[in-house]
Amino acid sequence: MVSPWAVLALLALSSAQETLLNICMDAQHHKSQPGPEGLLYGQVSPGPSRTHTMVSPAIALAFLPFLITLLIRYRHYLALLYRAVLLGWLQDRLTGVPREQRAFQYVLAHSIPGDPHHILRTFDQWSYHCEHLSCVGPLKGKIVERLLCERAPRTVLELGTYCGYGTVLMAAALRPGARLYTVEPNAQHAAVAEKVIRLAGFDEHTVELIVGPSEEVIPRLRAQHGLHSVDFVFMDHWKRCYLRDLQLLEGNGLLADGATVLADNVVFPGAPHFLQYAKTCGKYRCKVHRASLEYCHAIPDGIAELCYTAAR
Repeated sequence: MVSPWAVLALLALSSAQETLLNICMDAQHHKSQPGPEGLLYGQVSPGPSRTHTMVSPAIALAFLPFLITLLIRYRHYLALLYRAVLLGWLQDRLTGVPREQRAFQYVLAHSIPGDPHHILRTFDQWSYHCEHLSCVGPLKGKIVERLLCERAPRTVLELGTYCGYGTVLMAAALRPGARLYTVEPNAQHAAVAEKVIRLAGFDEHTVELIVGPSEEVIPRLRAQHGLHSVDFVFMDHWKRCYLRDLQLLEGNGLLADGATVLADNVVFPGAPHFLQYAKTCGKYRCKVHRASLEYCHAIPDGIAELCYTAAR
């Protein structure tokens, strides 16, 4: 899931550190330069002390351009912070209904049951005009759908069901006889996703929803769910878990020869350790499909595509 508030904090701290460093260096330069009366910067002349009180307003005014620049530079991230975090938090308290359940109620009222594509478009309307949902979205969804159709896998594994948006998108693109396994650690999100998946017309023979932490579910997929190998993996859960779960799939022998692994949000908020491993371990051919963040066209993002070659 996207955590924009953490990224915004890092961006702000980085810019603040750079600006403070420049101010301190400038002040240090002036300290070494004598003034018109032969005094160094910071030394007080014998005259009236009222000129010494001008330092504090000057420093405050020096920070004003920095604050304005910060707001302009990161305005899209601030808008995301408001829509993805603050607005959802406020609505949760006012309505007593979780955001995911509110989204499902909207979909239930405005979509056509049994029409996966109409259900996805209804989710998009909600996310553009009501509240932000951290799902793959329509732009990156086309990338996932295209790659899924090209590979035509028999077995698909999704890590991070959330509200079921990506699940419905991939289930609609499956070839006849293929099956999708989707894993969601949050029981409340899984309950919403279950309703969305069935509303779209997919039964348990096509889509199996597994509730539990991915690090516990992956080792049990073969024994408990009959999944001996997977041809296509889509990761859209916590970014810090991408590398761990990829190595779990490798260690449990679940990746088929030539399997495709897709990972969302590798640019924002990013998964650097996952990308570094994929590019340097020698087991994958790796590329990143550049796009924008779901429902935020001004924020760059991307999907990593890995082709598993170690089994050859």
